[in-house]
Amino acid sequence: MTEIATSIRRRAIGRPRSALRRQRRATGVRLLGPLTIVAGIVWAFAQPWRIAFLYPSGKGFYDYVVQPPLLVVLVGVLFIFFVAPGLVEDLEREDRGPEG
Repeated sequence: MTEIATSIRRRAIGRPRSALRRQRRATGVRLLGPLTIVAGIVWAFAQPWRIAFLYPSGKGFYDYVVQPPLLVVLVGVLFIFFVAPGLVEDLEREDRGPEG
């Protein structure tokens, strides 16, 4: 009888902590995209000569298409809209358990 009571208590106590951990993970996943965008913007301000639109002399088509700081911003936007929702949904599904 004691073994059953303690296992129930452990499950009841451990559950909110794991739910809090999953909530923190979901928040972390949601923040990855915006943080990536901020990093790209900071990079663009730190090294403005990498932006071909600002210094167009001697630049070719490739220089205008592939600009690393802007690509980092694009990756952040794509992560926000295409990757993060699925990851957060999986974390929430795990939080609800097998029956949810």
